[in-house]
Amino acid sequence: MKKAALLIGAVLCFQIAAFGQALSPEDRAKGVAYLEKTRDGVVEATKGLTEAQWKFKAGPDRWSVAETLEHIALAEDYILGMVKDKVMTAPPGPADRDVAKIDAGVMAMIPDRSHKAQAPPPLVPTGRWTPAESLDHFLKSRAATIEFMKNTPDLRAHVTDQNPLGMPLDAYEFLLLISAHSERHTKQILEVEADPNYPKK
Repeated sequence: MKKAALLIGAVLCFQIAAFGQALSPEDRAKGVAYLEKTRDGVVEATKGLTEAQWKFKAGPDRWSVAETLEHIALAEDYILGMVKDKVMTAPPGPADRDVAKIDAGVMAMIPDRSHKAQAPPPLVPTGRWTPAESLDHFLKSRAATIEFMKNTPDLRAHVTDQNPLGMPLDAYEFLLLISAHSERHTKQILEVEADPNYPKK
């Protein structure tokens, strides 16, 4: 009996080591809420804009609201594709990862506009869509991201450092990164709209 208990304990320890940590229902719900909140932020920041407002640039090297929205839409697909193709096939991280600290770090660092970042070439806006098409593309992509967050098991079980932060992130943290990225660029849209030369209509 004692041997059987030891064997079961060993198996459980092996499973924890092999598969990392499990995603709690509370964290899953928090992740879904963050995706929904940041989706609504994009919609609100781009509601009812005129053509002049969509196209206004605060400087020749700055993005317009239309370009920023296109970038948000492109990044949604790009990052979720990375999660599905690369992160979910990555090996597990250590079982003692401080996931609460890492989660909070993603949600704090990515939206921080005091640190500038260069978009990779695939995510640079080129005017491939109208603003309405960009928004529609974003909303459909965000719906797919939310569905993935709600229904995918083992979001904590795979970890990779191939990400903008250069630190080990699990699939759940990559989904937080998607939310945080759209929050970052919603702030950028609001900065454009707050420019003194931004068209009134």
